[in-house]
Amino acid sequence: MESACKICKRLVEGSECPVCKSKELTKNWKSIIIIFDPDCDIARKVGFELPGKYALKVL
Repeated sequence: MESACKICKRLVEGSECPVCKSKELTKNWKSIIIIFDPDCDIARKVGFELPGKYALKVL
């Protein structure tokens, strides 16, 4: 199971977020959103600026 970064919500495998370099990761998250085009309305609305897999809710 992937971990979610507590800072940027990116889903990652490993012990460090490749985007923000945070080591604050959790396995306690819900709902995945995959962003292909960060210029789309949904990506802007939820605040994701880079393509990738993200958790919508990090607990």
